[in-house]
Amino acid sequence: MDIWEQLYEKAKAEYHPEDVSPFVMAHHVVCAVEAENGEIFTGFCIEGCSGVMNLCAERVAALNMYVNSGQTVIKRLIAFRDEPPRGNVEGSGMPCGACREFLMQLSYENRNMEIMTDYATRKTVTLEELMPGWWGLRRYETGEDS
Repeated sequence: MDIWEQLYEKAKAEYHPEDVSPFVMAHHVVCAVEAENGEIFTGFCIEGCSGVMNLCAERVAALNMYVNSGQTVIKRLIAFRDEPPRGNVEGSGMPCGACREFLMQLSYENRNMEIMTDYATRKTVTLEELMPGWWGLRRYETGEDS
């Protein structure tokens, strides 16, 4: 079993869409990340109808990684709904803009993380490819506000 299958299986276990209340739904998008040390952490999307509490699966997985291990660097990420990312479906497996920004801010090393875009072919893209010319680089380099 390769690392992508391990990530997929861990994330898939979190997929069971449910209404938490008449206002909140969860587990309809799932994610698994491989931390720098090889540990795997999962997350799931949780959304409230007011938009105040929405958290994507990618951010939840990264937060679980940090809370449970103190790590901030992610090597690999897979996210999906009811089936793994399919490269022929636009946006399949791609983190939203808020998640991309959070992952980049969590650690500049995350620019090198592989994000699964097509599970069948193991095609990936790096976070840096999704965020060319990222605005925060200067702060990482100098410690100063950009």
